[in-house]
Amino acid sequence: MIGGVIMKGFAMKRIGEVGWIEKDKPKCGPLDAIVRPIALAPCTSDIHTVYEGALGERENLILGHEAVGEIVEVGELVKDFKVGDKVLVPAITPDWSSLEAQRGYAMHSGGMLGGWKFSNIKDGVFAEYFHVNDADANLALLPEGLDPAVGAMLSDMVPTGLHGAELAEIGFGEDVLVVGIGPVGLMAVAGSALKGAARILAVGTRPNCVKVAKEYGATDIISYKDGPIEDQVMKLTNGKGVDKVILAGGGIDTFKTAVKVVKPGGIVANINYLGSGDYIEIPRLDWGVGMGHIKIVGGLMPAGRMRIERLANLVLTKRLDPSKLITHRFEGFENLDKAFDLMYKKPKDLIKPVVLIK
Repeated sequence: MIGGVIMKGFAMKRIGEVGWIEKDKPKCGPLDAIVRPIALAPCTSDIHTVYEGALGERENLILGHEAVGEIVEVGELVKDFKVGDKVLVPAITPDWSSLEAQRGYAMHSGGMLGGWKFSNIKDGVFAEYFHVNDADANLALLPEGLDPAVGAMLSDMVPTGLHGAELAEIGFGEDVLVVGIGPVGLMAVAGSALKGAARILAVGTRPNCVKVAKEYGATDIISYKDGPIEDQVMKLTNGKGVDKVILAGGGIDTFKTAVKVVKPGGIVANINYLGSGDYIEIPRLDWGVGMGHIKIVGGLMPAGRMRIERLANLVLTKRLDPSKLITHRFEGFENLDKAFDLMYKKPKDLIKPVVLIK
């Protein structure tokens, strides 16, 4: 048994403060697993949580939700995994017996966003050990030959970005606008291309992100520094606008831009973590005074073993290459704070840092 043993973790001590803390190792339930991380990646949502207080106050909450790990303990009812297995760990780990899962929205098991447990309602993965509920349904084996650093991209960046393309219901030959080309937005660009978009307009300015966006399929790059985004989109489309918009960046005001440029009958799909603000304003006239058949939808990434196995298949068959997201690699658990600080400061050459642990 490992319960009662002290472990080290990197935590949100309170709003605006992070640091190393010690806690008891988590205990394993009959359906659960305890996992030791072998690859970890900080996320911008961790930054929102800590420095914007986006989820409210959290004290001594271990951060992190992107990981690949090695199982060190399984519950007696776990059938498909054993100690020593290396596993992909989705950021969202629902309770699959919940009514919400039966309705098709497992990510909201137990209530709104309830499947988002790591670094929200329980300790996250930035620890020497972390707990995974419902292991058979939530974990997936790390495929042979798949780099654990790339596997960490399958926790959140890949499923969230691709979900933007799913929510937008992109059809063959459609024109799509992707706002924000950080790692999630880059995966939204890639997802749009995989779904058959013809023209993909991407909003961003960081040179390395622009380069990768083009490699993933962006046909046009828009800089917010060159004037209002909506003006540039309408000019590029000869005043017609786009069929679909995916919001992977910006804030609550970005919805105004999206509604202004999407065609009647189009979809605005939000996958962006809105870390601040109380209300989203929709421009009345651009929304067809409420009758423009413009659908606005937002969603938390789907999760589960089958989902992450399928995403891994995209990588193994070379349909998708998430390795382009990884710009910085650190060796050793003790360097996790450096990777986190990098994500906070966001130097110009950063897309995504990863920490590898032997």
